[in-house]
Amino acid sequence: MAAPPRVVFQRRDRVTALPLYHSRYLFKKYTGERDFKSFFAELRGSTIFLYSDEKEQKYCERLEVHNLKSLKMDSSSYMKNKPVIFTLTLHNEEVQLKIENPNYAEEWRGFIHTVANLEIPSELQLLPGQILRLEEILVDERKRRAASFSHNPDLPLGKTASKAKSQHDYRQPQTPECFYEVSREQAEKMLEEHPEYGSIIMRPSAHADYAVTIRQQHPSGALLRNYKIHSSDCGFVIKLDDPVTVPNLSDVVEHFLKETNNKLKPFVKVQQYDTRIELPPPDCSTRQGPSHDSNIHSNYRYAPKKQ
Repeated sequence: MAAPPRVVFQRRDRVTALPLYHSRYLFKKYTGERDFKSFFAELRGSTIFLYSDEKEQKYCERLEVHNLKSLKMDSSSYMKNKPVIFTLTLHNEEVQLKIENPNYAEEWRGFIHTVANLEIPSELQLLPGQILRLEEILVDERKRRAASFSHNPDLPLGKTASKAKSQHDYRQPQTPECFYEVSREQAEKMLEEHPEYGSIIMRPSAHADYAVTIRQQHPSGALLRNYKIHSSDCGFVIKLDDPVTVPNLSDVVEHFLKETNNKLKPFVKVQQYDTRIELPPPDCSTRQGPSHDSNIHSNYRYAPKKQ
């Protein structure tokens, strides 16, 4: 039995962790492929998620349109009222989208240009209400991109804003307090030996960008689990049966806490700090015998005064 539309929407919203801007059926193929395939497409943030149909909860492909280099189309399709084919040149691939209705194609063109370049094209042939919708999306996407960038400086800001960002800026994303530069075996040992410090550690991974190691207490005993975390243009993807995307590494940890009803606790070593400033006690050895200064004076010989 298919899930109700509301459940499908909530599930997609949770998996992608991105706002929905536009959705409609379209056809897609990569340059070089022979036939187009039909997909139900959702534009969320600056990513187009492709589903086998509108009832499917998990996307099968995604296109990162903030990597858009160019968008070309056959203008003669508008004159002949034929399906419109867009050719999208992205960072490392070229994709063709076919939209049956030219009016829907113009909508898609406006949405893709707006979220990719963070500006509304001036030559769009849309109704005033549709332009107003693009203006609202432009404001929302700028806010979303700015918020994502503040948590993860490696995320792209769009062509306009990215000009101010150096191409050689390789700052690492901010890591949560429970992040440690340890191996999988070391993380598991830390959790086993010091459960009082916490039960979840984030660490580097040899098989992904990051990994999360957790220790859960079950009636049968403690259980250790490890999860892969991949970085993406939308943030960070937790590799579960149904992948979950979050904007930053701190939200990765928060997702684990939420999903376990806060049974997990970030592993944070307790550091002892002093709370009083005190003078050291006097050294008794300095009180025995003549002082260093007195020895200096007793051994000093004054020169006789000239008569």
